[in-house]
Amino acid sequence: MTHEMKLKPKYYNFILNGTKRIEIRLYDKKRQNIKLGDTIKFLKEPELSEFFKAKVIGLLKYNSFEDMFKDFDISILADKSMTKEELIKVLEQFYTKDKQEQYGVLGIRIDLIN
Repeated sequence: MTHEMKLKPKYYNFILNGTKRIEIRLYDKKRQNIKLGDTIKFLKEPELSEFFKAKVIGLLKYNSFEDMFKDFDISILADKSMTKEELIKVLEQFYTKDKQEQYGVLGIRIDLIN
């Protein structure tokens, strides 16, 4: 199955540059459909005209972003140009602590498809 996800340019480029190897999302109804071996088509915001595809090679479920960040270095969650605290602030603009508590969060390990 192929899923589509939008990414801000900064994070889109982190994946293409090979630093960001785990995509982080809320484990909501949409993300609960993602399975190992699926493909994700990542579209670059705002135009959505650029994209790349990646294969799902791992699914990591946690109660919160903070819990997930205890297990992984920023260098694979985004890029060393950011701190974990900065990334959590960005994520919480999209996914509040209440939403994290309600659904949990998902780390999607990906490999780019050439």
